[in-house]
Amino acid sequence: QVQLVESGGGLVQAGGSLRLSCAASGRTFSRYAMGWFSQAPGKEREFVAAISRSGSRTYYADSVKGRFTISRDNAKNTVYLQMTSLKPEDTAVYYCAADLGTVVGVSVEPRKYDYWGQGTQVTVSS
Repeated sequence: QVQLVESGGGLVQAGGSLRLSCAASGRTFSRYAMGWFSQAPGKEREFVAAISRSGSRTYYADSVKGRFTISRDNAKNTVYLQMTSLKPEDTAVYYCAADLGTVVGVSVEPRKYDYWGQGTQVTVSS
């Protein structure tokens, strides 16, 4: 069992930056690929970014490529999402998720992820 707790969301003006953190419980964090997903009101949950177990591989949605950076610190059981050049359309609840089954690389499918955090709200004003 893994518990995930996100933090770092908030209200920011367009063009600003935020860094989201996701702290995981347990001693097997390095066995999980990790992902970030977003969900805006009335929309389905969408893939944002993912990182492999070791951190050597990352993958991004086209909409955030070049603006967001995912990273992880396995010694601290934490995954991060650095968000820059934020746009109003980035407004959503952001969730981190842990994927035990993907051994090599990452998955973009929410159904592949085994554990989810409670989410943190990101609001970008124009």
